[in-house]
Amino acid sequence: MTTKKPAPPKHTPDAAVPPADRERLLHGTHHDPHSVLGAHPVRGGVAVRVFRPYARSVTVVAGDLRAGLHDDGDGFFSGVLPLADVPDYRLLVAYGGNVLDTEDPYRFLPTLGELDLYLIGEGRHEQLWRALGAHVTTRQGVTGTRFAVWAPNARGVRIAGGFNFWDGTGFPMRSLGSSGVWELFVPGIGEGEVYKFEITRPDGSRTLRADPLARRTEAPPATASIVHVSHHEWADAEWMAHRADTPVHEAPFSVYEVHLPSWRPGLTYRQLADQLPAYVRETGFTHVELMPVAEHPFGGSWGYQVTGFYAPTARLGTPDDFRYLVDRLHQAGIGVLMDWVPAHFPRDDWALAEFDGRPLYEHHDPRRAAHPDWGTLEFDFGRREVRNFLVANAVYWCEEFHIDGLRVDAVASMLYLDYSREPGQWTPNEHGGRENLDAVAFLQEMNATVYRRCPGVVTIAEESTAWDGVTRPTHHKGPSGFGGLGFGLKWNMGWMHDSLQYMAHEPVHRRYHHHEMTFSMVYAYSENYVLPISHDEVVHGKRSLVSKMPGDWWQQRANHRAYLGFMWAHPGKQLLFMGQEFAQGAEWSEAQGPDWWLLDPAYGAGADHRGVRDLVRDLNALYRATPALWQRDTDPAGFQWITGDAADDNVFAFLRLDADGSPLLAVSHFSPVVRHDYRLGVPDDVPAWHESLNTDDARYGGGGVGHPDPVKPEPQGAHGRPASIRLTLPPLATVWLRPA
Repeated sequence: MTTKKPAPPKHTPDAAVPPADRERLLHGTHHDPHSVLGAHPVRGGVAVRVFRPYARSVTVVAGDLRAGLHDDGDGFFSGVLPLADVPDYRLLVAYGGNVLDTEDPYRFLPTLGELDLYLIGEGRHEQLWRALGAHVTTRQGVTGTRFAVWAPNARGVRIAGGFNFWDGTGFPMRSLGSSGVWELFVPGIGEGEVYKFEITRPDGSRTLRADPLARRTEAPPATASIVHVSHHEWADAEWMAHRADTPVHEAPFSVYEVHLPSWRPGLTYRQLADQLPAYVRETGFTHVELMPVAEHPFGGSWGYQVTGFYAPTARLGTPDDFRYLVDRLHQAGIGVLMDWVPAHFPRDDWALAEFDGRPLYEHHDPRRAAHPDWGTLEFDFGRREVRNFLVANAVYWCEEFHIDGLRVDAVASMLYLDYSREPGQWTPNEHGGRENLDAVAFLQEMNATVYRRCPGVVTIAEESTAWDGVTRPTHHKGPSGFGGLGFGLKWNMGWMHDSLQYMAHEPVHRRYHHHEMTFSMVYAYSENYVLPISHDEVVHGKRSLVSKMPGDWWQQRANHRAYLGFMWAHPGKQLLFMGQEFAQGAEWSEAQGPDWWLLDPAYGAGADHRGVRDLVRDLNALYRATPALWQRDTDPAGFQWITGDAADDNVFAFLRLDADGSPLLAVSHFSPVVRHDYRLGVPDDVPAWHESLNTDDARYGGGGVGHPDPVKPEPQGAHGRPASIRLTLPPLATVWLRPA
């Protein structure tokens, strides 16, 4: 067999890259490299132009034709093939003693369609991650990776990565018109390749940036993006099919908040999948809430300073490993919520800040861009492409990772132009007000889009002000003139603050602060609420929940248990941060996580902590089995005070009622004394009451003061009711009674 010798290259004026294009390619400022590189019909044949810095020679192979290209210097090679039409061809690129047999990226048409570009331009691409970022794909029978990035201010964009030794000179991307999107299909590049975008700024300087839509990243402190393909096969079809059966506000919803890296330090996503679902199921919570899992460079931010909005943190494994964890939780019957942080992002010079040389994701006004509290940058919610980036990101986590709910962090900081700003540091909106109209529109669009696309998903606002209509539908206007923000639930920060303040007082002083425990019922039905005892309340010197309580260790635990009983009976959903379910005494530390050793039977006080955990398990079990505690959380008819003014006794008593009127009587007593024959008015249609829960039960570490026998009403009226019962109230305890 004879080998065909390379044909001598032909030289015509049309062959080489023109000088102006050559300079722009060398300096990374060419907006359309495909117009000059690759194969193009010219007089006398087809010109092939290749830009391969450091190559010694380039040969074109097209069928039986082999043509060595002329070395034009600086990595440029060109020649004219004696052909009438542009052929399919390959390149043989020689570097020293090695020859690379490869496809030419510049022979392929754009991989993004007109519809994608139109939707991106309109800010309405609800699956933006399918258009931008890095995607392994096949073009004309050739497999490679399509790269696409939005950088409208860039003079040029190139791809640098491990496959080109982090020199993007020979891989310039093309600009796709007015969309601001740059694109390049690189043949032969597949899953697992690391890359970044090398952007030439408007001033001619260059910056190397991680992909804003990278779906996988290197583990910090490394910062490169990684080409990702998911291979996970979901096994949670039953969960997904039924999660929308009951509206969240009418269903049991008891949340265990978790910081994954420190729940049991050192575990990966897959190792967590073997332990976390079993623990949550044992303790009875309906959902876990994961503190932010999106990639973040500084672990000490707990995930709240995000750089990789589309990538689960690589600290614990791959994106498919995270899918596996969610899948296992669903198979255990546990919903998965995650903290989502669209309010701000850090200033790292390899991430989003001035991404293409000018403010892009952040607001162009420095006063609007700089977040005054966290040293970060706020998103420009008024820019449609930025709003699209965030709305699509919310959808992404729900669709790609089967997330059941998004708890949106720091909503108040988005809603107000003067948030943490002094006079002169902010500019009123077009109506002269302090509301950030762009942020309002963004939150409304995000909520409406998520609820439309993802049935059964709930959005939850961490909003610390009295903004009207946080959980009102977006199409319903309130007194303020704004439509509702459209969230499903809202954290009740007022209840949390007031009730913890009450509990911190010595019992002898609580009578003067009685209103701090009752005031929440004045506004309990203004929104759909979650009652949160979150990580924020057990760090930075605030002490753990049990350590906030006054008294000796016995009294602290008793207060802790009584408070949890009050919390689980109060209208609203519950959220408890890890470690509080077993009365951890120390503040949480992300470096070591919960003090699991406290539960060890070998530890002398281990029974004390196991007793609290047993109480939480029983609270959750009874809660889930008692519709009165959750079915009418947002309906005032589901709650009735028995006595809300027994300040001298430190007693709170109320009824919770389910849709059929079946009651649960909750009595909380926050004094360290036993009260005998304490009379409480009750409905006259219940023949006897049975004690279904008592936080003073001996198995929880209490004194065992309670009612083993049914309690029968007497015809003596009390608290405006025709009948009454006499109870022995345990010290520092909550008691639940149900019809016997």
